[in-house]
Amino acid sequence: MWLGPEEVLVANALWVTERANPFFVLQRRRGHGKGGGLTGLLVGTLDVVLDSSARVAPYRILHQTQDSQVYWTVACGSSRKEITKHWEWLENNLLQTLSIFDNEEDITTFVKGKIHGIIAEENKNLQPQGDEDPGKFKEAELKMRKQFGMPEGEKLVNYYSCSYWKGRVPRQGWLYLSVNHLCFYSFLLGKEVSLVVQWVDVTRLEKNATLLFPESIRVDTRDQELFFSMFLNIGETFKLMEQLANLAMRQLLDSEGFLEEKALPRPTRPHRNISALKRDLDARAKNECYRATFRLPRDERLDGHTGCTLWTPFNKLHIPGQMFISSNYICFASKEEDACHLIIPLREVTIVEKADSSSVLPSPLSISTKSKMTFLFANLKDRDFLVQRISDFLQKMPSKQPGGSGGGRKASTADPAPERPPVPAEAADQPSPTTPLGSRQGSSVQEAPTASQGLLKLFQGNSPMEDLGAKGAKEKMKEESWDIHFFEYGRGVCMYRTAKTRELVLKGIPESLRGELWLLFSGAWNEMVTHPGYYAELVEKSMGKYSLATEEIERDLHRSMPEHPAFQNELGIAALRRVLTAYAFRNPTIGYCQAMNIVTSVLLLYGSEEEAFWLLVALCERMLPDYYNTRVVGALVDQGIFEELTKDFLPQLSEKMQDLGVISSISLSWFLTLFLSVMPFESAVVIVDCFFYEGIKVILQVALAILDANMEQLLGCGDEGEAMTVLGRYLDNVVNKQSVSPPIPHLHALLTSGDDPPAEVDIFDLLKVSYEKFSSLRADDIEQMRFKQRLKVIQSLEDTAKRSVVRAIPGDIGFSIEELEDLYMVFKAKHLASQYWGGSRPTAVRRDPSLPYLEQYRIDASQFRELFTSLTPWACGAHTPVLAGRMFRLLDENRDSLINFKEFVMGMSGMYHGDLTDKLKALYKLHLPPALSPEEAESALEATHYFTEDSSSEETLRQEEQERGGNEDSQEKRGEEKGTSPPDYRHYLRMWAKEKEVQKETIKDLPKMNQEQFIELCKTLYNMFSEDPMEQALYHAIATVASLLLRIGEVGKKFSAPPGRKPRAGVAEEDEPPAPDPTQDPALELQPPAAGDPQAKAGGDTHLGKAPQETQVVGDGGGGEGRGSPSQLLSDDETKDDMSMSSYSVVSTGSLQCEDLADDTVLVGAEARGPPAPTRGGGTVDTDWCISFEQILASILTESVLVNFFEKRVDIGLKIKDQKKVERQFSTSSDLEQSGVSG
Repeated sequence: MWLGPEEVLVANALWVTERANPFFVLQRRRGHGKGGGLTGLLVGTLDVVLDSSARVAPYRILHQTQDSQVYWTVACGSSRKEITKHWEWLENNLLQTLSIFDNEEDITTFVKGKIHGIIAEENKNLQPQGDEDPGKFKEAELKMRKQFGMPEGEKLVNYYSCSYWKGRVPRQGWLYLSVNHLCFYSFLLGKEVSLVVQWVDVTRLEKNATLLFPESIRVDTRDQELFFSMFLNIGETFKLMEQLANLAMRQLLDSEGFLEEKALPRPTRPHRNISALKRDLDARAKNECYRATFRLPRDERLDGHTGCTLWTPFNKLHIPGQMFISSNYICFASKEEDACHLIIPLREVTIVEKADSSSVLPSPLSISTKSKMTFLFANLKDRDFLVQRISDFLQKMPSKQPGGSGGGRKASTADPAPERPPVPAEAADQPSPTTPLGSRQGSSVQEAPTASQGLLKLFQGNSPMEDLGAKGAKEKMKEESWDIHFFEYGRGVCMYRTAKTRELVLKGIPESLRGELWLLFSGAWNEMVTHPGYYAELVEKSMGKYSLATEEIERDLHRSMPEHPAFQNELGIAALRRVLTAYAFRNPTIGYCQAMNIVTSVLLLYGSEEEAFWLLVALCERMLPDYYNTRVVGALVDQGIFEELTKDFLPQLSEKMQDLGVISSISLSWFLTLFLSVMPFESAVVIVDCFFYEGIKVILQVALAILDANMEQLLGCGDEGEAMTVLGRYLDNVVNKQSVSPPIPHLHALLTSGDDPPAEVDIFDLLKVSYEKFSSLRADDIEQMRFKQRLKVIQSLEDTAKRSVVRAIPGDIGFSIEELEDLYMVFKAKHLASQYWGGSRPTAVRRDPSLPYLEQYRIDASQFRELFTSLTPWACGAHTPVLAGRMFRLLDENRDSLINFKEFVMGMSGMYHGDLTDKLKALYKLHLPPALSPEEAESALEATHYFTEDSSSEETLRQEEQERGGNEDSQEKRGEEKGTSPPDYRHYLRMWAKEKEVQKETIKDLPKMNQEQFIELCKTLYNMFSEDPMEQALYHAIATVASLLLRIGEVGKKFSAPPGRKPRAGVAEEDEPPAPDPTQDPALELQPPAAGDPQAKAGGDTHLGKAPQETQVVGDGGGGEGRGSPSQLLSDDETKDDMSMSSYSVVSTGSLQCEDLADDTVLVGAEARGPPAPTRGGGTVDTDWCISFEQILASILTESVLVNFFEKRVDIGLKIKDQKKVERQFSTSSDLEQSGVSG
């Protein structure tokens, strides 16, 4: 590889010069190649400790001039071949030119220019950026691939020098962080340490400092703890590791987001240098932080940020902070957390102008909006560039943005609200167009009008505030204080958000403003205004569509706040149905989850349907991430945080709560419904106010305050039930004395009322206490804790999935629980590998977590082949992949080219467990259709006969078992073609019932085997014995058995010839008993006394006690085969097969003619392919010939060496260990092997 010329002062230290000319030197690293000795060990150690790329590049070329002491590196190479190529290029192209120069400086300048030119040319295609030098990084990536055997698709993100603690000894080396793996390599004085950990296996990742370890990073997996320390910049390294582990967790969680944000992990993009991938990750982290801080839509991408000051008119100050710019928003955040936040959507901007600079106000910029507000920024570093970016973004804005006013929806307290408006009376008053929908969608809905305003307004009547006495006066005061706030700080999206705003929110938002402020603080307003008509469109699309989600929604509709009058009639219910169905349609990953109905019904009380829909979007997708998916992962993560915070803030209570197991019971209902289901409605809604302003922090604070308030009683509790009662009664008595709504009876209160009702608690006092005691919680700390808990939660869910899958495996499978768990981990690793590197594989498509656990991870034929090769006890050398392919076809009953874990284990069990009969049965099935593919042993026409026979129910004449299996197969196929929706539970019940039936299968149910299939079976057996210590004895035995079976087949043929075929086939049979192949004459001399054969055979088998029946079976079976088997409906020419025929000849002639097995094995091993064809004349493999499983079993039982071979126990545990090593500890051997792996 050509390198950008760099100075080297000591050219000969640690290097040996191998070639030289007046201008260049080719050197080899000491200790590489021949010899080595102590110098080699020392140099190897130094390479790893000091220089990341030296082990990759054992050769280099330096440029030198005669009088100069300075050398310049111009190329390096990982092999002699590569470096020689570069050397020859230099000699051929540069030497003559360089000899012309007089001045040595000119020579060096020319060489450097030339090398830079070559590098630029090489990287032109690879590197669209073209402005960075990827040399160093490319070397490190190459080194990682070689060292750990990673394929091309695995991209390095960054690498760091650090120490890995093995015991108490630190090993200095290099840590490589790639998209899917963490790898470490160290080489110290001959001791090599090589680690590979998949990010998906990481269960814990934290930065800590102990007495034993200096500041270090701890990485835990299920079976090891790793410590890394002595980083140059531990903060940066840890942050990157966190991001990569987080990506892996998202992959396991398999949320849509992981696939949508493919900006990073798919290896198809040509990231060739350090900055590209690393920059992507950093940008992603900044984007997430930016969106979370300002509650912006998910697709908003940060363009850049810069320091500045903002003039705040309300306190007449220039506040220092950061300005953030993205394609649709300009945002400002003050340095002091609460001083001021500002969001200016570009759709609102009318004028951006540069004001005159002065010493007081350097480089100011003023931005005016449609709502007549002007914002003055100053102290901007690159003002001109900034203005240019903003004007670029403004030009891209749609010219006429619907819903253009930024003033939020205007408070319409004065508007009289009719009882049931057929057309929204308020629609004209709202900037956002609310499309009235004639609602015909609900199955039971008759023309229920759309809720075009908060249901509370419709169902509360219109009593003026004066009638409510003190409460009304208080509410009026709240409204006035908000009006004053709006006057001072602005109203709508562009409001200055300060500590004053939070104070007002904590005092409670007045009913009339609640919907508007929720929309504003949650960021839902922005999404609603930028997507006009989206909700109406969704409602229309989802109308009349039926799914599992809609079924669940219907079931829960009447359970959503049934005590509230708004949901005791069809208007409220229909609105709720539409919003939930539209959301399920928008986001099928979540669909519908319990608790969403309660939250949505509250949102509908304060906003129109469309507003409630966008609030729900903000909740599910941004403010409570992963809360409402099938496994409520987000809520479990926050439950873990709650436990951790209880430990920190209330240590004496924490242990008691762990013992009682209360936290897991309470937190899910508290968090999922934001206290709405456990507290009186008018109190819980105040917590929701704060939640929309502050986020999850408020929910955690209030939960801690509730535990704190009940600490004494909880410490005295004896069991979980008692603790739950204490908390339930406390929550029922949290009241909102300022509420102007008529009180709504709370269901919990009815259940938990005791003799002495506990004292009432004011919700505002509870909030105040929660802020006083627990306000030290910060949003970024919570994010940090969420990451840590997410690792724990997702890994424990994965463990649950593993246990469920293992439990679903029938008990008679033969493997122990531990073996099954190990097999599952190996199987899952294979599936995940296809997602990293599998591009277009069928398994690389998204895993659907809504499927049963068993169906979530599946593998395709090539992955199965790899697993089969490393785990099978029947190693057949080069023939193993063929056997693996057959096994896969046999297991893949639904023909979707994928098998799940249960099918995989069934296949493995057939080879490992059971007695001789079971193992032979498994082997026998591998040589019949569907396992035996048409190309391997039959003509295509014959194959089609087999398959039609298998799947059609009318013309099958096989045994009942196959008839049954075939019909169900085709039904399943038809069912799958009919709909692409995931099959329902009945499908799985059918499958399990079918599997149970299959277990009843007896030897008699197995179909007969024709001659070609038998030849394939013999071939497999020959290959299987090739590495066994008893090789010779086994070959002798199988030769004997094969010849015996061939003769038995001949006998069976006599009994099975059907009358209709006599004229054509009979002649051949009488004149030349088997097939007229001259190569078989010596063998056939032994066969004519056909009549004697049955007695001979029977005599040989009498010790099995089934002499007479055996002959009978041959006859009957043969007859049946004669009528039904397609192998007899074909002419001889159609079934020709060189390979099968030659194998047949070898088996019959060699084995019967002589005892010299060496010749046999050579013949079979070579599988003579070509020449025998012409010698056959007109003959082919005999189509009338067939043999049953019982005959094969009986013949094998006569050879004890074969019986011992099949009854020998093999430990799968050792094979699994080896497989894991292959998966993780990729080899570090020769160049040749490496290239094979990485290819």
